Amino acid sequence: VKLGLIADTHIPGTTKTLWPQIVHAFSEVDGILHAGDLWTVDVIDELAQLAPTHVATGNGDLELTDKRLKETWQLQFDNVTVGLVHEFPTARRRAADYLMRRRNRLFRAPLPNVIVYGHTHYDEIHLVDQLMCVNPGSPTLPRNQDLRHGTIGFLEIEGRRATATISQITSDGIETIHEKTTEFP
Repeated sequence: VKLGLIADTHIPGTTKTLWPQIVHAFSEVDGILHAGDLWTVDVIDELAQLAPTHVATGNGDLELTDKRLKETWQLQFDNVTVGLVHEFPTARRRAADYLMRRRNRLFRAPLPNVIVYGHTHYDEIHLVDQLMCVNPGSPTLPRNQDLRHGTIGFLEIEGRRATATISQITSDGIETIHEKTTEFP
């Protein structure tokens, strides 16, 4: 299973539609996870034309009323449980026990092996006590900078193995900049 990961698109505040490089990159995925702050349901419509799409409600989406938006999603792919949420603490700033307590409050059993989140606009992948935390960053406002090409992510799952990838959007397409793989017990 190959999933496209995206967050913090902020459309139409940034651009009118997704960058064409995103559409091309996500054209061959099995599903898309958007970690919130899309600002318009048009983004869901655009992504859903490419693959089944799940969207977490971001703090900038509170005015949107669409049944396709949920605070959290808990999804099963092969033998890996994936949690999708907008805000989640980063392992750069919080201890492992704090991350686990937060996961346990947000999700139910079986608890996620992978959490996909957004909000910070910082792309990162962390492995913390058998929990993979993935923030694909923002394709339009990376690191909360001016409008420019940012990042998206991918999550490939096979059995109990997960590989997370962060890709930089370029004028010609995308380039992998980070990748981590783990096998869950």
